[in-house]
Amino acid sequence: MIGLTSLITKNPPMPPKLNRERALFVLTQIDQILAWEQRKENERDTKFVELGRYLCEVRAGQYWRLEKLKSFDEFLEKRFPESRRKAYYLMSIHEHLPPKARKELREVGWTKGLELAKVARRDGQEFDCATWLHKAREMAKDQFRQEVEKELTGKETEPSEIIYFKFYKSQIPVIE
Repeated sequence: MIGLTSLITKNPPMPPKLNRERALFVLTQIDQILAWEQRKENERDTKFVELGRYLCEVRAGQYWRLEKLKSFDEFLEKRFPESRRKAYYLMSIHEHLPPKARKELREVGWTKGLELAKVARRDGQEFDCATWLHKAREMAKDQFRQEVEKELTGKETEPSEIIYFKFYKSQIPVIE
């Protein structure tokens, strides 16, 4: 069995003949798809910023009454059946970030926008928008989240994961 898993062979197979025209076509297609994906990602972030603004307006104007709903929460439950948390996140971004920061969320994304909103909520009028937007643009999402956490708590935090184990009755030893 060991010989079958070895990657070293005495006579390696010949590499396939390179079809230059096909290779260029395939590589171009990959680049186009990746560029399209990036455009869609940017567009989605833009739409989420708009969504937060509209959700705030629905709540403030009680537009949910038009659909004969009893509350804004019921409206969110209908529109966001999986989780209303994201709706509240988007609204928090809209409520706490200054207009200049909201315009630039296209570049950093709504998840970083949520982290920015935490700092803006704490700092109020003293929020240093330019510095925090620069950090958001330059840092990876997890790194930025840690930076915000450090700013808010004054402590360095390590990312951690909780691991759950599921035991079946057959795996638990019987002690008599």
